[in-house]
Amino acid sequence: MTDDPTTGPGPGSSGTDARVARRTSRPPRPRRVVLTCAATVAALVLAPFVVVQRVGRSHVAQPDDVPASDAVVVLGAGLRPDGSPSTYLRRRLDAAADLYARGVAPAVLVSGDAHDDYDEPGSMRAWLLDRGVPDDAILLDREGYDTHATCTRAVSEFGISSAVVVTQDYHLPRALFSCRVAGLDALGVGVSTTSVEPWKAVLYRVREVPAATKAVLDAVTR
Repeated sequence: MTDDPTTGPGPGSSGTDARVARRTSRPPRPRRVVLTCAATVAALVLAPFVVVQRVGRSHVAQPDDVPASDAVVVLGAGLRPDGSPSTYLRRRLDAAADLYARGVAPAVLVSGDAHDDYDEPGSMRAWLLDRGVPDDAILLDREGYDTHATCTRAVSEFGISSAVVVTQDYHLPRALFSCRVAGLDALGVGVSTTSVEPWKAVLYRVREVPAATKAVLDAVTR
């Protein structure tokens, strides 16, 4: 009886099988293109965030370690319906009042939005006055519509060259990045991000990714 040549492996069949296996194990070309594009987009989105975080975090300081500066800069964080500072903003203002009381800076710059009956810097000023900061030590910037505007105006409109920036921990690296590219010799002190609505704290952190891209674009174009 002769052997049936179709029942067993012929010469070189193992190499053929291996090549076939390699071809079938690779993703189809359209899928590879999609994955490559997705990875490229992710890199482009995350690159500004990485840069902003690296620059900003290198200038974060502890409250007891900040050097003497021209001013403490407080960025706005919204008002309550009654016109008083929001919880996040109160924490920033309380930290600023403490830094002023310790003689870190002779002035506190409060910067935020003001239009119609909404006056964020005015509300911030009232809060600081209640905490012992004298009126002649408070500088009001009513055109601090965003972080970049606050930083650039601190230099161009108020002549500040060095500052301690006070804001929430998640926001601090971006604020320091914007202030330093604006020419402000800034260090930063972070305050609590604890919230009665924890999802908001998560949202604010996620929002820092696209906000970092805007910060880089603002640094280049504004």
